[in-house]
Amino acid sequence: MPLFRRPQIIALTISSLLLMEQLDGTILATALPSIAQSLHVDPVSASVALTSYIVGLAIFIPASGAVADRFGSRTTLLTAIILFVSCSVLCGQATTLSVLAIGRMLQGIGGALMVPVGRLVLLRSVAKSELLGTMMWMMLPQRSVQCSARYSAA
Repeated sequence: MPLFRRPQIIALTISSLLLMEQLDGTILATALPSIAQSLHVDPVSASVALTSYIVGLAIFIPASGAVADRFGSRTTLLTAIILFVSCSVLCGQATTLSVLAIGRMLQGIGGALMVPVGRLVLLRSVAKSELLGTMMWMMLPQRSVQCSARYSAA
């Protein structure tokens, strides 16, 4: 008998995507002073990288359902993952603030498509009788991160 069944693998994969998007939306705030120093700009100017990510999210989250319906949820999810990861590499290699801001906006678009479409893929891939148990598997990695953050802060 396999260690994980197909619904559990799908749920853990979607969960890792959600975790990446959540981390990416918040982690830059702590690194902003170092990034500003590396790019030779002041931290207030570097905050455009935070804003551009949020703008990418805000524009494309409402459109994600329509995009998934038009191109297929799995194709949209795969494209979103590729966009998110490649823009993460672009942001890591950015030498100017404008390249970082553009990379972050495109990364936000990828994140905006990953989260709702990932949940849609999960709903469409799992039998209704297994949905509750599968959703538990999806929440497992996120809960463990929240618990470890809670214990490390104490």
